[in-house]
Amino acid sequence: MFTDIKEDIACVFARDPAAQSSFEVITTYPGVHAVLIHRLSHRCWQQGFRWLARFIAHIGRWLTGIEIHPGAEIGRRFFIDHGMGVVIGETAVIGDDCTLYHGVTLGGTTWKKGKRHPTLHNGVVVGAGAKILGPIEIGEGARVGSNSVVLKSVPAGATVVGIPGHIVDPKAKKQNLVLDEIASKMDFDPYGLKADMPDPVAYAINRMLDHIDALDKQVATMQSALNLAGISCQETPMCALDDCQINDSQAVDTTANAE
Repeated sequence: MFTDIKEDIACVFARDPAAQSSFEVITTYPGVHAVLIHRLSHRCWQQGFRWLARFIAHIGRWLTGIEIHPGAEIGRRFFIDHGMGVVIGETAVIGDDCTLYHGVTLGGTTWKKGKRHPTLHNGVVVGAGAKILGPIEIGEGARVGSNSVVLKSVPAGATVVGIPGHIVDPKAKKQNLVLDEIASKMDFDPYGLKADMPDPVAYAINRMLDHIDALDKQVATMQSALNLAGISCQETPMCALDDCQINDSQAVDTTANAE
């Protein structure tokens, strides 16, 4: 148990550059406090002292703002950064070297008993505000972007973003998740996002523009064919897609507005 506690404290330095000393981590990090309290409540839960386990978990929630059901199974070197608003359900399973940020929910989608919460395999990173719901599995080394809502299982090494969550890096490879290799092999990102991650809105707009361009070419071909057949078909002038200039009549008098 003391070995697990030492690892819980040591892993903070690998994932939070703001950490200055072990004393600071022990006294001022609510995520560390929540994990330590959970390990005690989970031990009571396993021994059959269910009410005591729930009471200890309740005290932990009151002190830290993090709610972890004592029945949840949490692996080694688990780190909750910032922590406020994190909720982890009873049948959730979290592997080794996982990281959660504030506002994360590992919740259920049914009122029936049994396995109803997600399973996070080793090395998973879940960004702030993300919701992972149902008895699904998040593969080893996967990343869940901030504010995503994940309702389906995620393969190992993938990156998921959006509502509902969709994979943006399906070719990601499985990585070695030993603690001392996380920084070099995972390019650890605090919010589970990559700098080169595509913007889904920009991607959709670009696809629409490509479609409009294809339609313009098809209409031009049809006009030429009609003109050759003796049917008069005049071309209607249209603004270019890259014309973003504001006409003088549409200009806004910023000076008047400022006054």
